Amino acid sequence: MKNPGFLHEACDAFPGHIIVGLDAKDGKVATDGWSKLTGHDVVDLAKRFQDYGVEAVIYTDIGRDGMMTGVNIEATVRLARALSVPVIASGGLATLDDVRRLCDVEGEGNAGCIAGRAIYEGKLDFAQALKVAAGES
Repeated sequence: MKNPGFLHEACDAFPGHIIVGLDAKDGKVATDGWSKLTGHDVVDLAKRFQDYGVEAVIYTDIGRDGMMTGVNIEATVRLARALSVPVIASGGLATLDDVRRLCDVEGEGNAGCIAGRAIYEGKLDFAQALKVAAGES
């Protein structure tokens, strides 16, 4: 965000190897450890970074991250539909139902999800989540 030239150069130097993380709240990108909301729309910025050649986008809804209140499926799908690169959902994953809901929108461009606190606190069984994601249960 602060040095887009660096990202552009990295994508040129390492094609197919750069994934960018975009943290946002209410559709606006946040920076500086989420302490500053920019005026940049997450979809617009993601499109610019896609044009640079990023391989994928990790989208974190900072209003949900670590809260275990469920992934913001609507915002994740909105971003994924606007891009041709995959989107990885982050922020709020709590249950196997969240994993199932994300699997339901895989065809919309969702390529996966990041789980953190739910695993650390024993609320989400990682092995079972992998089975759900693989369509085994």
